[in-house]
Amino acid sequence: MEGLSHLDDQGRAHMVDVGDKPVTAREAVAEALITLSAEARNALLGGGLAKGDAWAVARIAAIQGVKRTSEMVPLCHPIPITGVEVDLSGTPDGARIQVTVRTTGPTGVEMEAITGAALGAVTIYDMVKGIDRGAEIGPIRLLAKSGGRSGEWRR
Repeated sequence: MEGLSHLDDQGRAHMVDVGDKPVTAREAVAEALITLSAEARNALLGGGLAKGDAWAVARIAAIQGVKRTSEMVPLCHPIPITGVEVDLSGTPDGARIQVTVRTTGPTGVEMEAITGAALGAVTIYDMVKGIDRGAEIGPIRLLAKSGGRSGEWRR
């Protein structure tokens, strides 16, 4: 199965051996957007949610998601994370969660950044669902990555 590194010659899933890959500095940036009703957006941005400080809870959730990615994504390697930044901001339609993850190692941190952004958005949903059960999460996407054999990529 050429091009799909998580499949062996018979098409079976396996964890890729990264032992021979060079150790390089690696970084990935991902974002998740959440669309909210005007009432939920105003409560979120104004700090008026009954559950408390949604920004603080979402930030911690995003970081926790980054740290536990290999427990949730079956073929993802557990890797040492050297840095995580979470940027939360309001948008005209809701909120944006951007997660930047860094490591120095033989494999990248794209999955960690995407997972962190997704979990941050899910947490915002949990914090506003009493006001807006119709909130929508998406897109969730990789914005950039650097390091490793494939070098730099930007959306």
